[in-house]
Amino acid sequence: MSRQLLTFAVIGVVNTGTYYGLYLLFLLWVPYLVAHVLATALSMVGSFFLNARFTYRTPPTWRKFLLFPLSNATNFVVTTIGLYVIVDILHAGSRFAPLLASLWAIPATFVVSRWVMLPKGAPYNLDPNDV
Repeated sequence: MSRQLLTFAVIGVVNTGTYYGLYLLFLLWVPYLVAHVLATALSMVGSFFLNARFTYRTPPTWRKFLLFPLSNATNFVVTTIGLYVIVDILHAGSRFAPLLASLWAIPATFVVSRWVMLPKGAPYNLDPNDV
C-alpha cells in the first residue's frame, strides 16, 4: 500500500498541475467556478488512466472509467466548497485558491479511488515491490 500511496501522490501532483494549467487557461474566458468544473472534468480523464496503469496496476475498463468520477466526487465537493470559502468568504483571490482547497480532499480521494479501481473482495493490490 505504501507504493500505491506514493504513486497516487505523484500522479496527484501531475494531475494538479494539469488541472491548474487548464483552470488558468479557462479563467481567461469564463468565471472561476466554470473554469474549475471544466478543468476538473478534463484532468479526471488523465487521472483515471494514470492511476489505473501506475497506481493500481489494473486494466482500465469502461465500468471503472464510469465509476471513477465517484472517486473524485468527494474531491470535487471539498475543493468546490473550499474554493468558494477562500474566494468569496475570505476574499483571498481566485488564482491560487484551487491549490489550497485541493489539499483538504487528497486522503478521501485515495480511499474512494482504491475502492473503485481494485477488484471486489481484494482489499489490497498485493505487489512484491510494496514490501
